[in-house]
Amino acid sequence: MSVCCFMFVLKLQNMAKREQMFRLMNISNYLKSKPNGVTFREVQLYLEEKYNDGGFDSDLAFSEKTFKRDRKLLCDLFNIETKFNRSTMLYLIVDDVEFNQTIFDILILMNAYKKTSDQTNILLFEKRQASGLENLDGFIYAIKNSKIISCTYTKYWEGIPIEKVLEPYAVKEFRNRWYLIAKDRNDKDFTLKTYGLDRIKNLEIHSSTFIKNNDVNIEEMFVNSFGIMSTLGKEPIKITLSLIPMQGMYVKSLPIHHSQKILIDNQNELKLELNLVPEYDFYQELLTHNERLLSLEPKAVREEYLKFLEVGLNNLRNQK
Repeated sequence: MSVCCFMFVLKLQNMAKREQMFRLMNISNYLKSKPNGVTFREVQLYLEEKYNDGGFDSDLAFSEKTFKRDRKLLCDLFNIETKFNRSTMLYLIVDDVEFNQTIFDILILMNAYKKTSDQTNILLFEKRQASGLENLDGFIYAIKNSKIISCTYTKYWEGIPIEKVLEPYAVKEFRNRWYLIAKDRNDKDFTLKTYGLDRIKNLEIHSSTFIKNNDVNIEEMFVNSFGIMSTLGKEPIKITLSLIPMQGMYVKSLPIHHSQKILIDNQNELKLELNLVPEYDFYQELLTHNERLLSLEPKAVREEYLKFLEVGLNNLRNQK
């Protein structure tokens, strides 16, 4: 988790009350840890414990009315739906809810960072971090206000900064890297492309605006993708793969793709079904499971994967 991420959350906390964000984070974590449900009093006691440990100067103001508002915010902002069972008087998170945990994860890390900042050998962060988040505020402002932006963009394989004038639509994360989704104003056709934030420099937000294409659904562009390349208009296919059982512990806790379904889970194999458009990033992901992969279907996907393996093997065999 980079310093830029911490700065982003600090700004988020400035937009909302720090106490409120702290409550939402802890209510979510507590309810997730208690799948059978908890009483309001249990939530209140849990928050009091966390509140006293969180460095707040004033007393916790948390009533059933506040809890009701917080539950609504959890649903509206993070799609975390809760329900109240009147027969048992317990609150619990609705089963199979899908939500983005990223913001809460950053908040948890930030609170841990505050507690350990005087001892640098307790909380160890990955040192290989892609930069680029320093312009995040600017991108979000431009997207919300349909502002044209200009910047210099450097492709990895060319290494030469190119001046770009873009119409920004969204930012997307993939594997700890962030990307801008935008239209190049030099393109005659409407095509949205992705630009790595770490390769964008000299950002300038223009006063002039552009007319957004309201027919664009950014989520639909990537719903069948693995990675950052849009697969809009391409038909996904069902892919089944079997892994050795031990690997199952990892892919069950961190699914390969949001479409992942478990078909078989026993002492011999973990068999998964994925529904996506297989492209470069997906085959790169399969390579990380190489020695644990037992089977892969359909045949066309298996053969394409074998090509990736052959290229790597040939490169090493030809090494002088």
